[in-house]
Amino acid sequence: MNDSSQTETMQTEQARTETDSAANDGQMMTFGGHLEVLRKMLFRVLAVAGAIAIGVFCFKDYTWQLLLAPSQWDFCTYRWIERAIQAMGFDFHFQEFHVDMIATDLSSQFMKHITTACYLGLLGASPYILIELFRFISPALYENERKYSVQVAVIIYLLFILGVLMSYFVLFPISFRFLGTYSVSTQVVSNITLDSYISTFVSLTLVMGLVFQLPVIAFFLGKLGVINAEMLSKYRKHAFIVIMLAAAVITPPDVMTLILVTIPLYLLFELSIRVVRRVG
Repeated sequence: MNDSSQTETMQTEQARTETDSAANDGQMMTFGGHLEVLRKMLFRVLAVAGAIAIGVFCFKDYTWQLLLAPSQWDFCTYRWIERAIQAMGFDFHFQEFHVDMIATDLSSQFMKHITTACYLGLLGASPYILIELFRFISPALYENERKYSVQVAVIIYLLFILGVLMSYFVLFPISFRFLGTYSVSTQVVSNITLDSYISTFVSLTLVMGLVFQLPVIAFFLGKLGVINAEMLSKYRKHAFIVIMLAAAVITPPDVMTLILVTIPLYLLFELSIRVVRRVG
């Protein structure tokens, strides 16, 4: 073998050594390596969510006291509304009501306990899930993109939590009060099933959590140039009507509930205008 061939062989071996070293340092990773990292991440997420779900399952009395609280006639939201109206000089009190809740299947209470614990486990582990997702995608981001993505993730999470709280303290209890006590005849007695209660609770919570992402959606649409602040301001009145119609769809036909849902949704729209203006 001549000198040139030996030189090329040495250069090839050196390049291969440098590539392997970069892969070990995390600078370059194969597709299989990414799958392995993803597998470990999912395992950690499931472990944390499972641990929280087990804790929720074990503290059954406290958990279901919180979940069933919005179905009670003396829920804190009703007391806050009463105090606010009484502060204006009116003697106002909500009428007392009672709605019986039943389980129709032999295993429904046990199975609903398990599924609800899983839902709450995922919700409780959501901050950790966001951290793990960021750790997974951060190596592919530039430094400025990492800071940007952290801010966006935190805002998305906080808005989702605000939507969950809005559903728990306002939308669901008032909806339950109206629909649970509504009667077409005195001969018909309402007995709400546990499955119906939890499914409605979860669906309304998810809807409000997603609706509260409006500023984030507006931010990305503004970045893409699809919308701008002038356009949103121009159609502000139209947006208010659309928001009222949307609130009327997701709430019972009650004026107070409509107002309580419309106001925060419209404030989100106004916030979206300011977000898009900053983007522009």
